[in-house]
Amino acid sequence: MSDPYDLESGPDPAALAAAEPEPIGTADASQPPVHAVGLGPGNLEYLTPRGRRAIEAADVVVGFATVIEFLTDGMTVDADVLTCGYRDEAETLAAFAERVADGAVGTAVLMGDPNHSGYQFLGKVEAAVDRPVRVVPGISALQVAASRARTPMEATTFVTLHKSGDLDDDLARLRADVGDRHLLALPRPFDLMPENVAADLLATADADPSLEALVLERLTHTDERITRTTLGELADLADSADGARTGDDGTPEDSDSPFSDLSVLAVRSTGGTDGIGPPRQ
Repeated sequence: MSDPYDLESGPDPAALAAAEPEPIGTADASQPPVHAVGLGPGNLEYLTPRGRRAIEAADVVVGFATVIEFLTDGMTVDADVLTCGYRDEAETLAAFAERVADGAVGTAVLMGDPNHSGYQFLGKVEAAVDRPVRVVPGISALQVAASRARTPMEATTFVTLHKSGDLDDDLARLRADVGDRHLLALPRPFDLMPENVAADLLATADADPSLEALVLERLTHTDERITRTTLGELADLADSADGARTGDDGTPEDSDSPFSDLSVLAVRSTGGTDGIGPPRQ
């Protein structure tokens, strides 16, 4: 079972996930690794064939209820499915680990690409199971957003705010690069939504309010929506949005934000693609 942790004082489970490279090969062929599969942005047309095979081969699948919903709505899953929220996450992962220890083939599922905003859950899976964990990358809404906003990755600073704990370093990267490089940010439901991030950039980084901003919601879904605005106009919406609320299971519930929790914020630089080059160190 995962050790308890305090997201303010640590240890951050993302640090466990990133502590060292994946092991090469499998020491014991009778104990297959657990796979951590990126589902893509929720539209299973973006689930990779490798990810689909890992799910189809599993005896037991684990993931957040909001993630599993996309999976089971889009394909038939023959495995036993274990769903969790924030409050029963440790208990559910312990049950998953017990099944794996008994010989079941286990697969964890995450939204998008685990490498973009899934390292905290990945670390918890690794802490729970006594098996190597293999990441199966997926297509992320971030990649789709970069295509829609025409913000090439080499000219872009990317930050994920979609995680628990301290975000000071992540926000500092956005503040340092706003205007000079394109920005792509995955907001945190529901206290750091696109309008809150825009307001922060204006207040703390003296960002130009005329910078072009796009909020890209529910990308690849039939109700995909893209709002093109300016940083200043987006920040104005922060004053009318309520703060975050949580449900009985500890999962954040909707606020008065005009945007979906499945959104990406893009802020274009003033230099277009002139800023292509390595990120600031």
